[in-house]
Formats: sequence, C-alpha cells, structure tokens
Amino acid sequence: MSSSMPGPPQDPYDPQANPYATPAPPAQPPQYPGTGYPAAPPVYPGAAGMPMQPNNGMGTAALVCGIVGLVCGITYFLWIFAVILGILAITFGAIGKGKVGRGQANNGGSATAGLVCGIIGMVLPVIYILAVDAALDSIF
Repeated sequence: MSSSMPGPPQDPYDPQANPYATPAPPAQPPQYPGTGYPAAPPVYPGAAGMPMQPNNGMGTAALVCGIVGLVCGITYFLWIFAVILGILAITFGAIGKGKVGRGQANNGGSATAGLVCGIIGMVLPVIYILAVDAALDSIF
C-alpha cells in the first residue's frame, strides 16, 4: 500500500495548504469606456524647449558699479563719481536681491557684494571730506 493520504489532491499554491505560497493577484476592477486620464494636449515645436534663463543683469551691474565706485571713492578727486556709482550700485543691488528672492536670478552673492561696495564707495568720500575739513580747521 501507499503511504499517501486519501483525499483530493492539494494545490501547492493554496494559502491554507502552503503558508509560503505567493498570494493570488487581486481581481481587476471592470474597465468602463471613457474612464481614466484624458489625453495629453499636443506638443508644438519649440513649446517645450529650454527653461528660462536666470535674469542676472541687475546683480552683475551692482557688482560692477560697486567696484568702480569703491575705486573712485578711494581716490579723493573722483568722489563725485563714487557717489553716483554708489547710488547706482545700491539701487541695482536692491533690485537684484529682490529678483533672487523671487527666484528670477541666481546671483545673490554678486548683488550683495555690489550693494556693500556701493555703500562703502559712498562712505569713503564723506570720511575724506570730513578729514580734510578737520585738518583745515586745525591749521587755520
């Protein structure tokens, strides 16, 4: 006689008979016509091109005006240019920092450096003028 047990044959993938068997896939819901996601809109040539370039002009202009204003501020006889370029550097730097905050530009360091150089370039002639005035007052 055989040593097997009588009864119906067991399914090797039956979860009750084999706890290590893979579970049966879930039943798919019925598909109805017209359901799902709508079709994508047509893509026109050039519509999905490169992303917009950052607008870094104001930060760069602030840095250039600030550096030139600082150099003019160091030289005493160009103080009027230092004041004008300092005002421009402060204005451009503030606008550039605003653009960085809005995500339109990515050169916040240049805008800040131009702002600081513009402020220093405007302060240096004032210090020179006060120093010369004090020196003249002490002489006369």
